[in-house]
Amino acid sequence: MILLNKIAIIYGAGGAVGSTVAETFAREGAKVFLTGRNKAVIDKLADKINAGGGFAEAAQVDALDEKAIEHHLQMVIEKTGAVDISFNAVGLRNTKLQGVPLVDLELEQFMAPVLSHIQSNFLTARLAGRYMNKKGAGVIMTVTSIPSRVAIPLMGGVAVAMAAEEALIRNLSAEFGPHGVRVLGLRPQGMYDSDTIKEVHGLHANAYGITREQFRGMIEQQNHLKRSPSLQEMAEVAAFMACGHASAMAGTIVNMSFGAIAD
Repeated sequence: MILLNKIAIIYGAGGAVGSTVAETFAREGAKVFLTGRNKAVIDKLADKINAGGGFAEAAQVDALDEKAIEHHLQMVIEKTGAVDISFNAVGLRNTKLQGVPLVDLELEQFMAPVLSHIQSNFLTARLAGRYMNKKGAGVIMTVTSIPSRVAIPLMGGVAVAMAAEEALIRNLSAEFGPHGVRVLGLRPQGMYDSDTIKEVHGLHANAYGITREQFRGMIEQQNHLKRSPSLQEMAEVAAFMACGHASAMAGTIVNMSFGAIAD
C-alpha cells in the first residue's frame, strides 16, 4: 500500500475522476475525506469504500467557497492531525461551453470554465499550502487536459482554463517547493469511460456532423496507442505521484496523452 495512513482530501469526489481517485487512494491505504456539492452521491461512495475495508468520510463542501473549504480542512486536521494530499477534481459540465465557435460564444460562456477551475484550484491549494508549508510536507494535485498544450477547435474557454491551471501548478510549486510541498498535475487525453468526456465528444461530433464514435476515433488516431486512457489508468498514476516513490517530481504536469503530446 503506497499511501498507507496518508490523509487525503478529494474535492469533486462525486464526479468520475474524483470518485475513481478516491477509491484508488483508499485501496492504497489512504484515509480519504470526500467533498462535493451532492452529499447523497459522496455518501454512497464513502459507504462503498468503507464496506471494502477502506476509510472514507463525506462532507458537503462547495469547492468555490473559501470559508467552506477552510472549515472542512480544519475539521480534517483536528480529527486526524494532518493533511498529506489535496486532490482537486472539480469540473464544470455545461453543454453550451464546447462545440461552439469562439465568435459565437457569449463572454459569460467563455469565462465560466476559466473562473471556476482557477478559483477552485487556487482556493484549495492556497488553504492546503498554508498548512503543508508549516508542516514541511504534502502533495497538492489537480487534473488538466491536452487542450492546454494543443490547439483544438471549438474548445471555448476550456483550453484557456486548462493552460491557466498548469501555469498555476508551476507557480505554486515554485513557492511551496522550498517548504517540502510538491504540486503536480495530471494531463490525460479524454477518458472515454467518463460520462463527461462522452458528453463533450458528442458536442464536438455534432459540430462536425459525425457520430460520437467517429469523433472518438479521430481523437484516438492522434496518439501512439490508438486508444483512450481509462479513469482507472489515470487514478493509478495519481496514486503513484502522490506517494513517496515520486518524491523527485514537482512543478510538473504528468503527460498521459498516450503520445498525442510528445514530450
